[in-house]
Amino acid sequence: MHAGWNWEAPQRTSALEPVVFLPGLLCDQALWRRQIHALADVAAPMVADLTLDDTVSAMAERTLAVAPSRFSLVGLSMGGYVALEIMRRAPERVSRLALINSSARGDSPERTEQRRVAIESLRRGKFVGVTHKLLGQLVHPDHTTGAVADEMRGMASRVGGEAFIRQQHAIMTRPDSLDGLAKIAVPTMVVVGDGDRITPPDHAREIHERVAGSRYHEIAACGHMAALEHPEQTNFLLRNWLGQD
Repeated sequence: MHAGWNWEAPQRTSALEPVVFLPGLLCDQALWRRQIHALADVAAPMVADLTLDDTVSAMAERTLAVAPSRFSLVGLSMGGYVALEIMRRAPERVSRLALINSSARGDSPERTEQRRVAIESLRRGKFVGVTHKLLGQLVHPDHTTGAVADEMRGMASRVGGEAFIRQQHAIMTRPDSLDGLAKIAVPTMVVVGDGDRITPPDHAREIHERVAGSRYHEIAACGHMAALEHPEQTNFLLRNWLGQD
């Protein structure tokens, strides 16, 4: 097994499509657990570890180094930023693309400053993971308590403070990908929650409008974590996307 790579795949057959899943900030392979289970009959899933590098380009290179020669690509939030970097570096290796709760824009000056403050605060203190305040920004109000909240806190605890700093640095130094969207020439799906406060629907529509032939889906009563908040709908959309030529 390659370092920095999580395998959660059934035994391969020729009928299974290799699918690379890219998690978001403070997320690990558990983010995609329900999708991996639901798509086991059509997909050979692999979940990249995006906790080891502090730039989006390094995350993309690490993923490409261990990915199959050709694969379908799914990214949520920060994972979407990495997916767009992979499309820049190796578009010939990607057969289809799904961007969930993500954006093609670079970080705004305001968000970059907020990230710097968060990094400095963590360096002076203790990593507390997903606080109630942060959870309120990440998920729909319906999901701030219960299973979704528990899963978010569990993933953050496993990822830890040092990886959080690396990921924040990667996010705030990521390139703007808007100009490259018109070059994407594979079946593309864009999914967003109607209540996403981190990468809101206008960011998703911006991608959809610039990627020719892309499909756009907005999930009701959903925040920034569609794969956890509405797994059944996310699974349904991914299954249809995998069948798209």
